[in-house]
Amino acid sequence: MPTISMFYGIVICLYFFDDERHKLPHIHAKYQGKGASFSILDGSLLAGEIPQAKSRLVQAWIEIHRDSLLANWELAVNGLPPFAIEPLR
Repeated sequence: MPTISMFYGIVICLYFFDDERHKLPHIHAKYQGKGASFSILDGSLLAGEIPQAKSRLVQAWIEIHRDSLLANWELAVNGLPPFAIEPLR
């Protein structure tokens, strides 16, 4: 599970070949032992939970980096390593 970014205690990951469960481009966010999946297309919460304030940060980060995230998604579902993306500052 490659980590592609970290900011404000949140770790953002993409899994290799992870297009079967949700069927749409998504990322995984982890924060203090909790995890959630977010759609890359619209930032919506797909599964799991992290604190609401952290969810908003993840959604803002997705909005800023959507094109890079979609490129990374294509790499990851094809078993190729995704590249790092700038953290939210």
